[in-house]
Amino acid sequence: MENQQSITDLLGIKHPVIMAPMFLVSNVSMLLEASKAGITGCVPALNYRTIEAFETALKELKEKSEGPFGVNLIVNKSNFLYKEQLKSCCKYKVDYIITSLGSPEETINMAHKAGVKVFCDVVNLDYAKKVEVLGADALIAVNKEAGGHFGPTSYEELIPLLVNNCSIPVISAGGVGNHEQMQKMLNLGAAGVSVGSLFIASTESDVSNEYKEACVKYGAKDIIASNKLSGSDCTVINTPYVMEMGTQQNGLEKFLNKNKGLKKWFKAFTFYKGMKKFEKAAFSATYKTVWCAGPSIEYVTAVKPVEAIVKDLVNG
Repeated sequence: MENQQSITDLLGIKHPVIMAPMFLVSNVSMLLEASKAGITGCVPALNYRTIEAFETALKELKEKSEGPFGVNLIVNKSNFLYKEQLKSCCKYKVDYIITSLGSPEETINMAHKAGVKVFCDVVNLDYAKKVEVLGADALIAVNKEAGGHFGPTSYEELIPLLVNNCSIPVISAGGVGNHEQMQKMLNLGAAGVSVGSLFIASTESDVSNEYKEACVKYGAKDIIASNKLSGSDCTVINTPYVMEMGTQQNGLEKFLNKNKGLKKWFKAFTFYKGMKKFEKAAFSATYKTVWCAGPSIEYVTAVKPVEAIVKDLVNG
């Protein structure tokens, strides 16, 4: 279908790239540098513990950003701050919201009233058609190469499937580590790409030097999936501590995750506990290293400023 208006037109940016929202990693400085470099950045609302801290960040982005910026919202019941976060996004009129892990219906309705675009994470055609009907402005096609939570399908299969069957832009998420890979996604019909792991080792990121150096040192072969940290499969670097901890939930955890009455609370508890592990590892030197990253760290060769990472990506 003729749906692929580039995100350069959709968002008014120079290059068709979203700096993907990364839990604990994305921050205001990174988004401001992204805007200067001609791309757009997105930050998870959950990177802020309180609504006050979240609104302080939105206010600064509104005042200083040279281009559009977005917020990633977890829209299911595990995010107890969701409704307040959505109100804040509408109040400060962020340029776009990326929804994850739940029905985006309420988000789309409220955001559109405030003039905010909504892009929805999707992993298959069925869900893509549902969010299109709900009024989503674009699809974030999460493929099996994505870092963090990933989809079951390769980008070679997923992009054409969505492009040919949906009438809104498809933004590919996962598997972009260099200019050639970005070009491949665009040639398949993607309206743009969402890139995360390359930016973990950026100068502007607040994570520990150990985490950044791990992204330089480890490669695609060192990325594995674990469901122990958020209840869903999530990619992490296979450090000695991750090997020791194991990557799969035990029998009791699996039972609680599936039990109708308890799963909402257990998922929230698992998510909270896993995020605490991520947080500790991200910001301090500890042997308990649980670092989230995707296979694209294969192309991270040094810690660089956001501007240099963008230049490498868009110019080759």
